[in-house]
Amino acid sequence: MKSYRKELHFNTKTRRAYINITPRVEAALAESGIRDGLCLVNAMNITASVFINDNESGLHRDFERWLERLAPEKPYDQYDHNGYEDNADAHLKRSVMGREVVVAVTDGKLDFGTWEQIFYGEFDGMRDKRVLVKIVGE
Repeated sequence: MKSYRKELHFNTKTRRAYINITPRVEAALAESGIRDGLCLVNAMNITASVFINDNESGLHRDFERWLERLAPEKPYDQYDHNGYEDNADAHLKRSVMGREVVVAVTDGKLDFGTWEQIFYGEFDGMRDKRVLVKIVGE
């Protein structure tokens, strides 16, 4: 069995963002040479997320509105966590959207269902963040 590891780096210009990282994960898979196995993609920061969904801009706006209703950014003093940083809402949003995805690899391709894509969700941006891509298989 082979193993391949790659880090993707992000620094968004906005506090919150949704970025389709499927092409970057597919490039890592091609670099790995692995034809059959599993691909793990996980956020390496507690205020960011990796998830699978449809690449549709209306849905991304829906995520933003829904998450903001669940855990509004402001007022900052509504959260016990806030003090040193004002990012409690980002921690909560990450908890809802998830930390990682695992996708099967078949014949050197990510084994997606219809419309599935991998996204990086940023909830406390404008600083350096990482995503780990770990691929294992043959």
